[in-house]
Amino acid sequence: MLPESSPRELAKALTGISGFDDVTYGGLPAGRPSLVCGAAGCGKTLFAATFLVNGATLFDEPGVFMSFEERAEDLIANVASLGYDLDRLVAEKKLAIDHVRVERSEIEESGEYDLEGLFIRLAYAVESIGAKRVVLDTIETLFAGLTDAAVLRAELRRLFGWLKERGLTAVITGERGEGQLTRQGLEEYVSDCVILLDNRVEDQITTRRLRVVKYRGSAHGTNEYPFLIDEEGISVLPVTSADLDYGASTEVISTGIPGLDAMLGPGGFYRGSSVLISGVAGTGKTTIATHLLDAACRRGERCMAFVFEESGSQICRNALSVGLDLKPHLDAGLLRFEAARPSLYGLEMHLARMNRDVERFKPSIVVIDPVSALRGPANELQATLLRMVDMLKGRGITAVFTSLRTDGSFDQVGDLGLSSLMDVWVKLQDIDANGERTRTLYVIKARGMSHSNQVREFQMSAKGVKLVDAYVGPAGVLTGTARLVQEAEEQAATLRRRQDSERRKREVVRRRQSIERQIAELRASLDVAEEEEQVLIGEDETRESLLADERAALAGRRGAAE
Repeated sequence: MLPESSPRELAKALTGISGFDDVTYGGLPAGRPSLVCGAAGCGKTLFAATFLVNGATLFDEPGVFMSFEERAEDLIANVASLGYDLDRLVAEKKLAIDHVRVERSEIEESGEYDLEGLFIRLAYAVESIGAKRVVLDTIETLFAGLTDAAVLRAELRRLFGWLKERGLTAVITGERGEGQLTRQGLEEYVSDCVILLDNRVEDQITTRRLRVVKYRGSAHGTNEYPFLIDEEGISVLPVTSADLDYGASTEVISTGIPGLDAMLGPGGFYRGSSVLISGVAGTGKTTIATHLLDAACRRGERCMAFVFEESGSQICRNALSVGLDLKPHLDAGLLRFEAARPSLYGLEMHLARMNRDVERFKPSIVVIDPVSALRGPANELQATLLRMVDMLKGRGITAVFTSLRTDGSFDQVGDLGLSSLMDVWVKLQDIDANGERTRTLYVIKARGMSHSNQVREFQMSAKGVKLVDAYVGPAGVLTGTARLVQEAEEQAATLRRRQDSERRKREVVRRRQSIERQIAELRASLDVAEEEEQVLIGEDETRESLLADERAALAGRRGAAE
């Protein structure tokens, strides 16, 4: 992060150029001349025009554009590509454009040569609109016929002194010289601020870079910063590295996939996390990222996707195959795709473009699909990825990176340290078995939360994404039809065991019933025997009684006879 400027620093004039005012801690020195130099095509004139247009439209500071090369109508047509309406600003007295034609044959090199005519024209233009800003484009044309260094230096000092006396914040453009910043090599010494623009071509890819060479009386960023010129104007990426002082949210957001949420302890990712989804081609990296975008849009959040292999329309069409309709989110302005081939820009230009788009759209979730598509030297690519992660994390944006891996290993070789920067790493992998390919998913790490360490089978269908448990047994992890066959075999074995158990239970019941019947029969036989015994006993008692009675009767008769 760039430090805040001190209130005791010199007064500054904001340029309104995104990122540049951060690099210079407040803009260009107010009331002083600044030199913007560089080779042809690096954007000097557009930088100067933006400085004037923003001053007139954003900061109520009218400006004068004095050109020594382009005619006014040519300048108006050229900057119209940035959306600047110079004709309207001229009509509103917020801008004055003056073309000074300088012919070398008309310049006499002598001690009497001066810029009085220029001062008169410039003063008139400044006073006509009450200008606070001035652009002189380019100074080489003005001094094209001078070869006397003493005269040249004197006139330059007069010009710069004249601008300072009137308190004009000036931008003077100059062409890059051989072995020095400008052709004469003097402008950079008499300027209070020197900005060097560079249009560099490496591996057939163009990258524009900006550097503050010097800034009298003020601290400033000293590195080279990529900057972007397109239909939306100029933007500079001021961040070279971020301090690790960003906050850590405890808010949990859903991934849009219930099974994946269940694998994470809190039920999703922490907001502001950096999430890596890696895997070989065809494992569903973009599909998972699309679920994240859909879930966020359904919550009413803004989302942005930087895609390097597919167009936004193609991603929306493909999402329909898994039951996701992204078009309503696009129509509502919640979702935005930025699609470009990796070879369209250099690494730093991609980063500058992302920084500008994120700053303007202000999304809560950003998807970069795939980050592995970016190409460049390993050290530059690693630095770019680090700055990309810091840029998003510093804004509290949940960042989702997809990365193509050509193998199924878990090592970090070849990922340029990206996995170590991530808060969450979800690994997708294909398993080939039984003549089929099955997708699987792992959560390798999830900082600050508990998470499942188990493998899940990853299924995609018209109903969406579903995670199912993979079979883990003595033969290893089984997925797909192998898992289905194993599950069927286990179900059959379970059924056999249940049937055997039920059969044994029925046998026990039958044996119990048989024994109980035998017991009942024996008990009935015993009861019959007891009843018979009672009858016999009764009969014996009756006979005994009858015998006793008979004996008594006989005894009575004998007694009567006597």
